[in-house]
Amino acid sequence: MDKLFAQVENNQIIELLIEDLAESLAEDFDFSEITERLNYYHKYPVEINKITDDQLKELFFLSPVQINNFINHRAENGKIIDLLELQSIDDFDLLTIKRLLNFVYLSAPNSINGLEAKLLIAEGNHDLMLRFSQLMERQKGYLIPESSTGSRYLGSPQKLLLRYRYNYGRNISASFNAEKDAGEQLFSNSGKGFDFYSGSLSFQNIGRINKLVLGDFSLQFGQGLTMWSGLSFGKGALVTSVAKPDFGLKAYTSVNEILFFRGAAAKISIRRFSITPFVSYKNLDASLTETDSLNSTSQVSSLGLSGLHRTKNENENKNALTQFIAGANLQYQHKNIRAGIVSYHNRYNYQFEPGRLLYNKFEFSQRSLSNFGTYYAYNIKNAYIFGEASHSAGSGYAYVNGIITSISPQVSVVLLHRNYQKDYHSFYNQAFSEASNAVNEKGFYSGLLIKPNSKLELAAYADLFKFPWMKFGVDAPSSGYEIFSQVTYSPNKKFKIYARIKRELKDENDHLINEVNGLEQVCKQSGRLEINYKIIQGISLRNRFEVSNYQKSEINDLGYLAYQDIIYDPMQSKLSGNIRLAFFKTEGFNSRIYAYENDVLYSYSIMAYQNSGVRFYFNSRYQLRRGVDLWFKYSLTNYKDLDKIGSGLDEINGSNRSEVKFQFRYQF
Repeated sequence: MDKLFAQVENNQIIELLIEDLAESLAEDFDFSEITERLNYYHKYPVEINKITDDQLKELFFLSPVQINNFINHRAENGKIIDLLELQSIDDFDLLTIKRLLNFVYLSAPNSINGLEAKLLIAEGNHDLMLRFSQLMERQKGYLIPESSTGSRYLGSPQKLLLRYRYNYGRNISASFNAEKDAGEQLFSNSGKGFDFYSGSLSFQNIGRINKLVLGDFSLQFGQGLTMWSGLSFGKGALVTSVAKPDFGLKAYTSVNEILFFRGAAAKISIRRFSITPFVSYKNLDASLTETDSLNSTSQVSSLGLSGLHRTKNENENKNALTQFIAGANLQYQHKNIRAGIVSYHNRYNYQFEPGRLLYNKFEFSQRSLSNFGTYYAYNIKNAYIFGEASHSAGSGYAYVNGIITSISPQVSVVLLHRNYQKDYHSFYNQAFSEASNAVNEKGFYSGLLIKPNSKLELAAYADLFKFPWMKFGVDAPSSGYEIFSQVTYSPNKKFKIYARIKRELKDENDHLINEVNGLEQVCKQSGRLEINYKIIQGISLRNRFEVSNYQKSEINDLGYLAYQDIIYDPMQSKLSGNIRLAFFKTEGFNSRIYAYENDVLYSYSIMAYQNSGVRFYFNSRYQLRRGVDLWFKYSLTNYKDLDKIGSGLDEINGSNRSEVKFQFRYQF
């Protein structure tokens, strides 16, 4: 079968896409889900006349307007007979088409008729991967003797991952993960081996059952107010990403130990309706507080979100709380309209402890919670209108509404309004917000995307927000704004330059020590200039210079980062890799600068540059033979102004912090 699709020098396209995405997400965001998703579609591109809107949503760089225009074009004009036809679709600029062609092809579809058990073995694709990483310097937690009564790391400093994937076409897939974090025991007294296990078995297109997932799965509906687990985008240069691409049910394949469900779920279609029932039962990490010693009654004082079980205390909190969830999503979809209702019930074996401080007054403090939500999305000409309203039983409401519209072939506008009440509760709430959780917030976002030609692009947004109730570190109602602009110029395939500025102003407590603090404004500003250019075929350079500024009262912290990347990735070569040399200087934590780093396949690194020093890393891949690959990464950070790095059990005595990673992959 001939596949007609363009690839941008091996996996560079995926690295570039994730680099764009990384700017809009938190520094602790788990990128493994999206790297695996993009690599899957890169390895198994979809026939362009069979690709569905759900699959298009998984390619995050496509906006809802572009997805709708593509589906409508195919419905009105019939099958696409030439990939050049993509240029005639509204809002499909050259950059979008170049990106899309890495994940689709034009050919006759595979046939899965006559599926037999022997074919599952003979024609299935297997992917086995092993990863090892370790800090070279010993941290304080490993140096404390076993006889000590204080806290220490119980396990070894190595981080280990075993990953297996099986695919038979696009209809049957299986996944298995086993992970041990640094400091965790590989074989504890319980003899369970790895600290974390995850697995799933997924089927598609079984009669009326579109999807069936047994084991671990994720759910994403509407705009993320009621039910959303896993990957979620926020503010950034991709201004159209504020409209969430909800693809509903999906097998969970990441190693994040928190944001998934464990049980069974299915999507069943009946004409224009689909229903997705789901049930999940799993254990969560939690810190418990004893409230009645005579009756052995406890309450949940906090949930454990790190997934780390290195110390005695962390192990005592492991799996301390059980969670049962059952619910369903009902969706109607026809032509340009999609609308749905989602409802589910959470139940825990312990009640959550009421907050003791005033800002905790409206936090969840029950044993069970029911959530109800309704969402919609409607395309009319070149406008995409979307929204969701949600209610947590016995408490508050939340809603978000927005529109993305192309007012001309060169100009797109995004508007979004949100209102999340202070007593709205949802454990799976990842709607668009300034805060980390969509609660206690009102705001209005406006974005602008201008592409006067194929070489120039301007992206900008302004976000105004208010917090009606106090928050952690903010002892009164507060407000603020964030503005962003970026100009990108790409005169040819070998050269790209962009410049951006960002300014954020919000209220925080003053620096005085009082029971109730007054508020003062905090201003964070940053600027960046980046140049990418190709010297010769297979060798590219990337230069970045970035500055940051933090102002609060008399504090005025400055920081800068400058780095040079050399990327070696020639076509058909067994060896590829990249090198970075970075110089940085900041006046502390407040003016730190984050930057995405290349890493071994399916891994990721977001480096926080602070204090003063130099960082170097070398990342490489070597193909031993077809289907067998080795990766190696070495990184070293030298701090000029520190003789101790980190704090607590993570503390390193010295000025260097270095790490090695090895990865082996076997595909058969």
